[in-house]
This record gives sequence, C-alpha cells and structure tokens, in this order.
Amino acid sequence: MTRFSVQATKSSPHIDFDPETCILEIRGESYPENCSNFYSPVFDWLERFLSDARNDRVELNMEILYFNSSSSKTFMDLFDMLDSEAAKGRSIVVNWRYHEENETAMECGEEFMEDVRNLRFNLVEYVD
Repeated sequence: MTRFSVQATKSSPHIDFDPETCILEIRGESYPENCSNFYSPVFDWLERFLSDARNDRVELNMEILYFNSSSSKTFMDLFDMLDSEAAKGRSIVVNWRYHEENETAMECGEEFMEDVRNLRFNLVEYVD
C-alpha cells in the first residue's frame, strides 16, 4: 500500500498517512469548498488501510487550527470509522493536538472524545 499525502492549501489541511509506520497525520485548517469531495479519497485510502489483516497499532495525530461545520461532520465520520475498527480489537489512538490559547479547539476535541468508545482519544496541549 502506498503512502497517502496531500499538501495543505489555505482552506484544506496537510494530510500524511504512512502505511509503514501506521501514523496518520492531519494538520492545518479545514474549510474546503466541497468537503465531501476533498475527504472522499481520504476515506477510500483509510478503508483499504484498515481492511489490512495486520493488527498494528494505528495512531492519528490531528492538529486542526480551524474547521467549518462540514469538516466537523467529516471528522466525526472519521472517528466513527476508527472507533468501529477499535471495537474489533485493533489498537487505535487519536492525539487531538491544540494550542494552549485555542480554547475552541480544545472544546471541540472534548466533544469528539465524548462520542467515541473504543479508541483511545488523547487531548494534547502544546505551547509555542
């Protein structure tokens, strides 16, 4: 399986999914004009990746500075997909990184964390 990578734009995040390390990263701002079209390849790749029979630990690092409501729904769909996979016994960790001064990002992370049951969801504060 090949690495999945998308460069950031002003309205879309940088995405780097590495199948070798099982580390997935989404960083930046997310308010693409058509959220469904933008994230569709992400879900397609992730679905193929998760169908792999290996039982490796998967880590998703997210550092989203700003996102719109369409992206929020998409992120919840992403967490639901990972949560379902974790319910099957796979070790999945989400690290929701937020700047210490970005209360909104922290609160959004808390809300996402409340909606998952099987994966480990960490709120990770960072400073400059």
